[in-house]
Amino acid sequence: MKIGVDSYCFHRFFGEVYDGQPSPERPMTTEDFLAFARELPVDGVSLESCFFPSMETSWFRDLKAQLDDYGLERVYAWGHPTGLEDGTNRAAFEDMVGEIAYAELIGARVMRVTPGPGSGDYRYEPRQPRLEVLAGWFQEAAREAKARGVKLAAENHGHYSAEEMLWLVEAVGSPYFGVNFDTGNFLRLLEDPLAAMGQLAKYVFATHIKDVKVRRDASPAEWFYFASTPVGEGLVNMAPIIALLAKIGYDGLLTVEIDHLHPDYGHDEHRAVRQSVGELRRLVAVEDGGTAGNGNVASS
Repeated sequence: MKIGVDSYCFHRFFGEVYDGQPSPERPMTTEDFLAFARELPVDGVSLESCFFPSMETSWFRDLKAQLDDYGLERVYAWGHPTGLEDGTNRAAFEDMVGEIAYAELIGARVMRVTPGPGSGDYRYEPRQPRLEVLAGWFQEAAREAKARGVKLAAENHGHYSAEEMLWLVEAVGSPYFGVNFDTGNFLRLLEDPLAAMGQLAKYVFATHIKDVKVRRDASPAEWFYFASTPVGEGLVNMAPIIALLAKIGYDGLLTVEIDHLHPDYGHDEHRAVRQSVGELRRLVAVEDGGTAGNGNVASS
């Protein structure tokens, strides 16, 4: 099984600083992020398009060349922060479909997409009408994805339950449409991530391996009440989730994501990511019989 890291772990360094967080001493470029990923080392990366400095074809070709040189699998990640706004923003849909071409340009097998915002703003709206709109849109998008050889993976971003994600994938009914399974986001809905994986595993194209624990200084009404921790230090029991993915032959990335780092870990995202990758190597080694991660470089 392969280990990856999502560039969103370093959103502060790409210019998105949440309230209460300090600005970093120096920003990060896409090249900086890839160099860090290479040093970890990991097998792949998920790249948030909202942080790209350019949408020029030449820039994407250069990015592909660098990814190829580093030997990194890649996921093209579209949709932060509000995605398709729960099927209410057709302009965002058109943008998403247009960016499938960029995913193809960088050689991504999978493009992560977000049906709605991470905040869960639409949670209390009537659900079925919105899901039906999204299913129709994703059927359109899946046809374009198929033409370009890219699979779309919808994330359970914000308020989407396992049952809703299952309904959506089955309603779209395309082998080019599946799930970007985020372990922490399910727990934020007070759903059991393992039970959710049991429902969705065969449709999983990509993952966010996100561990979380409660912030005692935050309101339960805030999305970051369950704040990110290094993998293995939060409330999500990752071992059986990874074991289930291994059992079904999942061949995508186990991608570390940290969105709002818990105050217990200061503001050291680099250390949290390194620790998470190390824990994932340990868990994957159990499934792989003693070997894990990037086979070309010794584990650090």
